[in-house]
Amino acid sequence: MKRIALALALAATFSAHAVEYTQVQPEKSAINFVYKQMGVAVDGKFKRFASQLNFDPAKPAAAKATFDVELASVDTGAPEGDDEVAGKPWFNTKAFPTARFVSGSVKPLGGNRYEVAGQLTIKGKTQDVVVPATFTAQGKTGVFDGAFTIRRADFSIGEGTWAKFDIVANDVQIKFRITASAK
Repeated sequence: MKRIALALALAATFSAHAVEYTQVQPEKSAINFVYKQMGVAVDGKFKRFASQLNFDPAKPAAAKATFDVELASVDTGAPEGDDEVAGKPWFNTKAFPTARFVSGSVKPLGGNRYEVAGQLTIKGKTQDVVVPATFTAQGKTGVFDGAFTIRRADFSIGEGTWAKFDIVANDVQIKFRITASAK
């Protein structure tokens, strides 16, 4: 009888960790950014993105993620700001409509914290990035939260007179909350 109870307990434990989160829920997710303009923090966000995700908390090293952010969906809080940022000196969305992140590896750090290494491509320029993230399971739904900083000059975001950092700082913090459901 003890063996059966132990086997059931192990099966329940195994099945509890065998959940794979694959379906990103865009309406419950957000990709935001913060930069400084003349020393003042300015918030923005992207309204549209597509993704592919495979994450099993029991097998984080096998996780994969790809995000394609539609750069023309930028929301700076003002329509004229959106038009300016979509233009050639900044994102040049006509030539480069999307930014793409592709994960390469996921390293568990303990306590539901992870380090996701991958490549970020914006305006045709690709850089290696390391993204710290947390994951919180909430039943059949999981939430990833994280933030990392890029340097806009590494991606030629802000060309010509905007290449200097006296008005718009070089550092841009990307913050995200990704909600995904299990299959």
